Amino acid sequence: MTPAVAVTGLGATTPLGGDAPSTWAAMLAGKSGVRLLDDPRLEDFPARIGAPLAVDPAAVLPRVEARRMDRSQQVAMIAAREAWADAGSPEVDPDRLAVVIGTGVGGAVTLLEQDDKLESGGPRRVSPLTVPMLMANGPAALVGIELGARAGVHTPVSACASGAEAIAYGMDLIRLGRADVVVAGGAEACLHPLPLAGFAQARTLSTRNDDPERASRPFDAARDGFVLGEGAAVVVLERADFAAARAARRHALLAGSGMTSDAFHITGADPEGQARAMRRALADAGLPPQAVDVVHAHATSTPVGDLNEARSVADAIGLHPAVTATKSMTGHLCGGAGAVGALAALLAVRDGVVPAVRNLDDPDPEVKLDLVRGEPRRGSFHTALANAFGFGGHNVSLVFTAA
Repeated sequence: MTPAVAVTGLGATTPLGGDAPSTWAAMLAGKSGVRLLDDPRLEDFPARIGAPLAVDPAAVLPRVEARRMDRSQQVAMIAAREAWADAGSPEVDPDRLAVVIGTGVGGAVTLLEQDDKLESGGPRRVSPLTVPMLMANGPAALVGIELGARAGVHTPVSACASGAEAIAYGMDLIRLGRADVVVAGGAEACLHPLPLAGFAQARTLSTRNDDPERASRPFDAARDGFVLGEGAAVVVLERADFAAARAARRHALLAGSGMTSDAFHITGADPEGQARAMRRALADAGLPPQAVDVVHAHATSTPVGDLNEARSVADAIGLHPAVTATKSMTGHLCGGAGAVGALAALLAVRDGVVPAVRNLDDPDPEVKLDLVRGEPRRGSFHTALANAFGFGGHNVSLVFTAA
């Protein structure tokens, strides 16, 4: 019999708050973490807005520790420590504890900054910590060392699906009997001129520099691209009977996951691949489409991407669920986005409230979904599905049910 998987710990640091409770409160209040970026290097950029962290890691981590980490590692550690404490710091055999934290690019900021030092001052200016700070597995590795995890430390790198894939992989480790507890999530921190220039050249970023807080507008007819953000979210997953034996609080159950690949285009998405991920997640959870009460959409605020997802949700699930999209507030956290979306989805079930989509002034008439507008929607929600899709055709859907 497949063991049930409980979510017992939550942690986050995002453009909306320095922890999970403040992030969730800001989502329900409809706040925005998007602002004009104070970086003189962006003066001539078409997009000069972003969603930086609400609380700088330097204000949380000890100075010496922070200096030895890339920013992506800092946010992962902050979120993981919060999630571990929220779970009650489980007493678990280290050989039964695993870590899975995904990222899109890892320590890219370290790579770029150290290259600048190499170019300006030669090899002796380069930090001896460059490689451990830039490697993509750094966030997961540091969290694994912190917690003493010996059942495996893993790093899915699947673009913007990475965080959700990490949570799905964590559930699989428990189901396969390889771990009793898994710390899983996603982290990204790459608000740097190079990715901003690259995304801008690809014409995927919003250019509403004069009105940053209204720039990210999923499903709105006037959407013009996404806003790059940074942050992390981490959950503690436990075999349900293990959690019960220690009388742990359960925020929700992770009931199923579905992962597919499009084999279609490096940046374009195939809506059928997205729909297959949702169907697989529901089949894995043993639930029919009619059981879904809430959908947290990937919805980045791009003209094509949002419409593709709207059609795939309608095809795989139907038009009945309440649909939200919190990137309207956080911006797009790339490798951390799927984990933040999962957090919002499971909290909607736990608390019986769905955040409204910010900036949804004029819904795209081609989107037929039941979008939550204006105010959060309250009710009795038993099942939520969270989507995360990434460049390369990576599709991940997670299903959470009430604990």
